[in-house]
Amino acid sequence: MEKNKKHEKLDNQPIELRNEVPTVEYRSTDTLVYALGGMNEVGKNMYCIEHYDEIIIIDAGVMFPEDDLLGVDYVIPDFSHLVRNQHKIKALIITHGHEDHIGGIPFLLQKIKIKNIYAPKFAKALIMRKLEERRLKNIHIEEITSKSKIQTNHFIVGFFNTIHSIPDSLGVLINTPNGRVVSTGDFKFDLTPVGSNSDYQIMSYMGEIGVTLLMSDSTNSGVSGFSISEKTVAKSILEIFKKTEGRLIVASFASNVYRVNQIIEAAVACGRKVAIFGRSMENVVTIARKLGHINIPDKYFVNPNELNHIAADKICIICTGSQGEPLAALSRIANGTHRHIKIMPGDTVVFSSNPIPGNAQSVSGVVNRLTRAGANVLVNSPLNSLHTTGHASQEEQKLMLQLIKPKYFMPMHGEYKMLKQHANTAMQTGVPASNIFICANGDAILLRDGEAYASGIRIPTDDIYVDGNDTSGLSTAVLKDRKILADNGLVSVIVTIDSKNNKILCRPSIVSRGFVFIKESQTLLKEAEMLVYDALKKKMQGKVTFGEIKNTIKSTLEPFLYRKTQRNPIVIPVILNQRNKEAKESTPRKPSHPKNKTAPKPAQKSSL
Repeated sequence: MEKNKKHEKLDNQPIELRNEVPTVEYRSTDTLVYALGGMNEVGKNMYCIEHYDEIIIIDAGVMFPEDDLLGVDYVIPDFSHLVRNQHKIKALIITHGHEDHIGGIPFLLQKIKIKNIYAPKFAKALIMRKLEERRLKNIHIEEITSKSKIQTNHFIVGFFNTIHSIPDSLGVLINTPNGRVVSTGDFKFDLTPVGSNSDYQIMSYMGEIGVTLLMSDSTNSGVSGFSISEKTVAKSILEIFKKTEGRLIVASFASNVYRVNQIIEAAVACGRKVAIFGRSMENVVTIARKLGHINIPDKYFVNPNELNHIAADKICIICTGSQGEPLAALSRIANGTHRHIKIMPGDTVVFSSNPIPGNAQSVSGVVNRLTRAGANVLVNSPLNSLHTTGHASQEEQKLMLQLIKPKYFMPMHGEYKMLKQHANTAMQTGVPASNIFICANGDAILLRDGEAYASGIRIPTDDIYVDGNDTSGLSTAVLKDRKILADNGLVSVIVTIDSKNNKILCRPSIVSRGFVFIKESQTLLKEAEMLVYDALKKKMQGKVTFGEIKNTIKSTLEPFLYRKTQRNPIVIPVILNQRNKEAKESTPRKPSHPKNKTAPKPAQKSSL
C-alpha cells in the first residue's frame, strides 16, 4: 500500500521532497539519509546516515560567502541537530581534503566531542594542521584507505578509490539494516590518471551485489562529454615552459596537488628553480613533499631572497590567486604591492585554472593589471588545455551510474539546476523517475527493507555565518544592518535634554556617514533637525522615557529622509542627559594628595 502511495507522483518527474509529495511515516526500524549541507549549493558538504541510536556523518565542509554577506568569513551548516543527538554519533568520515569537505571540522569539534574521526592520509595531514592553527589539541584521527572497514552495531562501512584533483580521494559504501548506500564523494574518471586509478572492479562488484541508494557528485552535470585527462594538461604546461624565455609565474589551486606537482616537474625539466608563494600553497606543498606526492629534491627550491640573484629564464614562481582573491599572492603581484615580486616586461603569467562561477570579474581585473604591467598572460582555452576539472562530466556520471546500478538515486553536491540535470542523466541510464529524489538540505529519505521513500521529516539546516572565530554564528539582523549601512549609510541624531525638568535644551545635531554628501545637503539636514526638534518639544510636554524619545526621533526622521532621498539609512539616536552632567560637576572633588599624608608645602624662596 505504501509503495503504491509513493508512486502517485508523475512517472516522468523525479520526486522533489520540498513539493507536496506523498510521504511515509517514520518507524524506529527505518534508516534515514539526509544532508545538512551540499544540496542546492556548492560547498559545506555534510551528509548523515541515521539508524535508531547511531549516526554516521560523511564530510564536514564550509562554503565561502558571496559578496552580499558583508564581513562573513565562512558559511557552515547548522549543527544543532547533531548537538542534540551527539550521543548517537559513531563516526565522522572524510572523503578527501578539500575545504568544502573538511573546513567545518574545527567548528564542529568546538560544539561536539566526536571520538571516531576517519580520513585518508592527505586529508588527515591537512585537518591536523587546521586543528593546530585553531589550537584544538588531543584530537585523534584514524587514517583510512580503500582497504579499511568501520563497523558499528548497525552499520558496516567500506571504501573505494576515486580520482579527484587531490590525492587520496575515497568513495564510501554504507551497509545499513535497510539497504546499501553509496556516496561517491567528489570524483571524475580519468583513463590516464596522475596518481592512483579508480577502483572500477569494486564499483562494478557493488553494482552486481545491489545498491539501494546512490548519492553522487553533481557539480559538472551540465557539462557534456568526458573531461580531459590530467596528463593532457601536463603536456600543455611542459610545452609552454619549453617555449617561454623569460620569468614564469603560474597560478593554480593550492589543493590541486597533482597539478602543482606537474608544474614543478615541468620547471625542473626545463632547468628552472622553483619559488612557492602564498600561505595555502606553501602548506600544501610542504605536506605533499612529506607524504611523497611531490618528489623533487630541495636543491630545486629557492627562497624569495634568492630570486634577484637568478637569471629570469631560470625561475618559475608558483603562487595562489588563480580566482582573483584580493589578498592572494598573484593579486598583490598585479597591484605592485608584493614584497618580493614585481612584474617586469617579458614575464609570462599562466592561469592553470578556470574561474569559479562568480569570480570571472575578479580574475579579469587581475589579468588586465598584469597585462598593463607588461606581462604576457595565458589563460585556459580550447587552444592550450591549461586546466581540467576534478568533477565528473555527464558521460562520467553515466559511467558511475552504469557501474553502481542503483535502485534509487539522490544527486548531491550541487546547485538546484545541477541536481536536476544529474537526475535527467540518471533517467537516461535507466533509473525510473519515481526512484530519483531531488532533495534540499534537511530533507530526509527513509530506507525500509531495501526500498526508499519520501519522509515528512525535516532537519533544521539554516546557514550559520562565521565572523572571525565566532562559532555561535552571526544573527541575520547583524547582516541586515551591514547591508543597510553598505547601501544607505548612517544618520546619528544627538539630542541634549534635561530629564529633571523634562525638556529639550537645544536643537538636535545630525551627523551623517555614507548617506549624503554633507556640504551639498546642509538644507536637508537643517530641515531634519528642526523636524526632530519640533516633534520632541511636543512629545516632552508630558512625562517620557528614553525609549519613547528614541522612537519619536526614528518615527519622525525615517519617513522624512526616505521621502526626500528615496533611501533608508540606519538612524541612531544619541541622548545626552544634562542633569547627570550637572550632578557630576557639582560633586565636590577629593583632594589630589594621597590619604593620610600631608599635602606638599609651598616652595620657599631660596636664601641664596
